[in-house]
Amino acid sequence: MRLVFAGTPEVALPALDALLKSDHEVAAVVTRPDAPVGRGRHLAASPVAERAEQAGLEILKPAKARDPGFLDRLRAIAPDCCPVVAYGALLPRAALDIPRHGWVNLHFSVLPAWRGAAPVQHAVLHGDDVTGASTFEIEESLDSGPVYGVLTEPVRPRDTSGDLFERLARSGAELLVSTLDGIAAGTLEPRPQPAEGVSLAPKLTVDDARVDWTAPAVRVDRLVRACTPAPGAWTTFRDTRVKLGPVLPVPDAEPLPPGALRTAGGRALVGTGTHPVELGEVRPQGKRPMPAADWLRGARPADDERMG
Repeated sequence: MRLVFAGTPEVALPALDALLKSDHEVAAVVTRPDAPVGRGRHLAASPVAERAEQAGLEILKPAKARDPGFLDRLRAIAPDCCPVVAYGALLPRAALDIPRHGWVNLHFSVLPAWRGAAPVQHAVLHGDDVTGASTFEIEESLDSGPVYGVLTEPVRPRDTSGDLFERLARSGAELLVSTLDGIAAGTLEPRPQPAEGVSLAPKLTVDDARVDWTAPAVRVDRLVRACTPAPGAWTTFRDTRVKLGPVLPVPDAEPLPPGALRTAGGRALVGTGTHPVELGEVRPQGKRPMPAADWLRGARPADDERMG
């Protein structure tokens, strides 16, 4: 089939690479416009745009998918199908109607669980034992279209969202190619999603990523892992922000008040609503990441000082 691939972040690259190696023709890619990055806030192309440029593909960067110029160009390319992985923008009916086999999304959950922008983060945050990926036909409503294929993936006890994304991006790329193969062969038909089991996964914001030290240790652990690498868990200490890497619950440690800091056996511990957690890597505002124990030795917190 003749394809136009839509995607933006790094997690979409395994799927694009797999399609470029497949029997299908990738005629162009659609990605989000260049965005400011880094401290200098200079404009940079998306990872998908960079990979597409390396492959010599036409790159479309509409500000909105309803832009007439974009729709006209998409019609001119005349794709049979448009595979999508983390594109990051809503698609209007005018765009959805162009390819004869529609737009097929690779979504990182077992639908109808975790519809929305952050399915992997919510799977980690809520302590799911198993998640996965689904390919489905995009409709105008949120992640509700009929499903072509599904795979499952265990969530390991120490997985961060980044860890899980890495595995799902690889296995999901294979699922997407096999889905398109089945559509091209006429051997695969999508099935409606179950009406039961719907859950929503809205984007986790920076405010969502702030650690509440009065929460149980298991909740703190899940939040930090869910927000690693993005949007990045954080707390405050002495009125400045401190970013946190994954923590480790220590159920056999002596209890500490929520947010209280102690050093024990070379470990940096923080109190929660239950037992303490051990800090891993921390990044004080304006500084480089460092081992938490080194940071704590330099900070020398008083007994009554608290994080958060």
